[in-house]
Amino acid sequence: MTTVIGYARVSTREQDPAAQEAELRAAGAVRVFVDHGESSRIADRPQWVACLDFLREGDTLVIRALDRIAGSELVAIELIRELGRRGVRLRSLTEPFLDVDTSTPMGEAIVGIMAVLAQLRVATIRDNTMRGLAHARSQGRVGGRPSVMTPERVAAAGQMREKGSSLAEVARVLGVSKSSVARALERRGRDGEGCM
Repeated sequence: MTTVIGYARVSTREQDPAAQEAELRAAGAVRVFVDHGESSRIADRPQWVACLDFLREGDTLVIRALDRIAGSELVAIELIRELGRRGVRLRSLTEPFLDVDTSTPMGEAIVGIMAVLAQLRVATIRDNTMRGLAHARSQGRVGGRPSVMTPERVAAAGQMREKGSSLAEVARVLGVSKSSVARALERRGRDGEGCM
């Protein structure tokens, strides 16, 4: 006989998981594990670990949505596969396509298709980001945080280095990291604005 086990999670301590828990119990969960104030990106959430330990072959794990158990699609797919290897079925109340028996060839094929689509999505996001950055650079814009090394600091750093100060001394005087000074002076040297 299949035992239905529920897992609920809320991201902050202020959120109330009661609605999630009620939905899971209405779906037949005889026991519900609940994590409060835990991110889905953390794998070792206390109640999630306890839930995984409690599940037995033939059980069904019911969740409200996939984002309750995993912080990314690729992690979710690996979890679905792992549960399938253990003989545990996963059911989502809001994503009916997740009610898949991964112990069957069809179920494994569906998870495989999900994995390919998730990888495609990640690759597409990466490609779009790189294209956007390249376009911004071609327009003279550079992404990221502004450098702490202002032109005045770079000039002061160059003068201090010419007088024999170490990178560590320059960084301490300017109130920046040693690596920031080194990068700025290297860039200045490449741009032909004087040597270190």
